[in-house]
Amino acid sequence: MRRGQGKRKAEVRELPRVSRRRKEEEEEAVQEARRRAAPSVREFKYNKKRVRLVSQGSDLKADARCILYWMSRDQRVQDNWAFLYAQRLALKQELPLHVCFCLVPKFLDATIRHYGFMLRGLQEVAEECRELNIPFHLLLGYPKDVLLKFVVEYGVGGLVTDFCPLRLPRQWVEDVRERLPEDVPFAQVDAHNIVPCWVASPKQEYSARTIRGKIHAQLPEFLTEFPPVIRHPYPPSCPAEPIAWEACYSSLQVDRTVKEVEWATPGTAAGLAMLQSFIAERLKSFGSHRNDPNKAALSNLSPWFHFGQVSTQRAILEVQKHRGKYKESVDAFVEEAVVRRELAENFCYYNENYDSVQGAYDWAQTTLKLHAKDKRPFLYKLQELEQGTTHDPLWNAAQLQMVREGKMHGFLRMYWAKKILEWTRSPEEALQFAIYLNDRYELDGRDPNGYVGCLWSICGIHDQGWAERAVFGKIRYMNYAGCKRKFDVGQFERRYSPRTLSQ
Repeated sequence: MRRGQGKRKAEVRELPRVSRRRKEEEEEAVQEARRRAAPSVREFKYNKKRVRLVSQGSDLKADARCILYWMSRDQRVQDNWAFLYAQRLALKQELPLHVCFCLVPKFLDATIRHYGFMLRGLQEVAEECRELNIPFHLLLGYPKDVLLKFVVEYGVGGLVTDFCPLRLPRQWVEDVRERLPEDVPFAQVDAHNIVPCWVASPKQEYSARTIRGKIHAQLPEFLTEFPPVIRHPYPPSCPAEPIAWEACYSSLQVDRTVKEVEWATPGTAAGLAMLQSFIAERLKSFGSHRNDPNKAALSNLSPWFHFGQVSTQRAILEVQKHRGKYKESVDAFVEEAVVRRELAENFCYYNENYDSVQGAYDWAQTTLKLHAKDKRPFLYKLQELEQGTTHDPLWNAAQLQMVREGKMHGFLRMYWAKKILEWTRSPEEALQFAIYLNDRYELDGRDPNGYVGCLWSICGIHDQGWAERAVFGKIRYMNYAGCKRKFDVGQFERRYSPRTLSQ
């Protein structure tokens, strides 16, 4: 090991230090809570508002041989409303249940960092499915090709999938809907949000202020315990083909120069352990220290939330148990993990320009246009930003944290993106660079939260106009001096200086 590396990894990892016995007790408590909700989803009062029909017809055909859950965004077995709905259909029809995942060779700017995390999580899903008598199939290719072939071959009587508001996954769903046999009903379940996106609001919301009341009013109805996905009583006629995981990993047509991270272990089990370590060790500090990048106060759950390996709803159910002791922290976590996260989903669902300056409000587009020709104090190329070689040591440190760890502290994400606006030739170029870097290096990249974070910082989405200044116009401004007032900037810079990282 190179000098200094051991100490730095210990700082970065913040791995759950939950004892094995306590971990087992907590797992058993969660399983017991599910069993108390209902023995299975068949006996559970399932809220149909979570589901919408994608196909024209809704009747299952008489000669159906199985039900299929097309897993896409929500890559977990338990605490998954889409998986539960598929099992509910299969139990009612007394049919086998199959699960498939379509592994596309390329997805936006995803690298081996992202694909590796996803594939290792899916291995855990496949094993859990096997134990529950539910075959898991890894289909290599685009859904319109491989999924439809599977539907015909296996005599699928009903298809269920989960929900993502981004245009590419929505296109996959549309492609399948157009080509699916007419006698196969196709349902979509929002298993990612607590209040389903299409229920929370029928339109694009202006800000957190306008959606907050709508979300909180509906939480009593939707923030419920989950029933368990049970061992399926109707066995499949043939088992799933064995999956050559390493061969799949090797066949991916993705950039392998962005290495996988060490601090985050993929999969639901590791994600739930991180949740328990947050509750035990960091929740008490979340309310007061979440904006200090030098303090261990964050949940660190965003990678597991993004890949659907941990349900946000499960996290809220567990965190809320501690509201009596840590009210400020619990309320702040609910605001970020529920209100702000679902606001981002709302924006991407109702605004097709969610990754473009054209998606900004009129006032913001006008002010950015007025100041587009303003002289920039510095101009950097994408490569200079990517390598963290600007004049600003705090910005460089934040960029290097993201490159190395796949995670930048939330407070610094705002500063980081706003400086890109200040140091590039136009708002359009700034947004393009910010999204590219975020999606390439952040483990939770290519996510509504990331797009909205970039548009909040650069285009004033979900914000208001501020005092006018050069380059920014009326977009909220952040600077180095403001960061120095909030936390020990020098400490963070030393931790992520290029010299420290190269040792």
